[in-house]
Amino acid sequence: MIYRYRRDVLERLETYGIRPRETTRPELVREFVNDLYRYEIRRLRDRLMRGEFPKNTYFDRVVELRNKYSVLALKPFQFVE
Repeated sequence: MIYRYRRDVLERLETYGIRPRETTRPELVREFVNDLYRYEIRRLRDRLMRGEFPKNTYFDRVVELRNKYSVLALKPFQFVE
């Protein structure tokens, strides 16, 4: 099956270094982005536990990370036209 990804989604995916092919299922792409997000959120938590930044800044850092991965607000079928 051929998928035609939305231009704005492709631009956002490019920021993560992801370039899906026409044959790449949107579900697979979203799972991969979700895995990246989960890795980064865990890394952020680990940094907090090591005391690399004050606890009162953690919430803002989480929000920043969520905004970075805003494409996750879309369902896989919304990745394509």
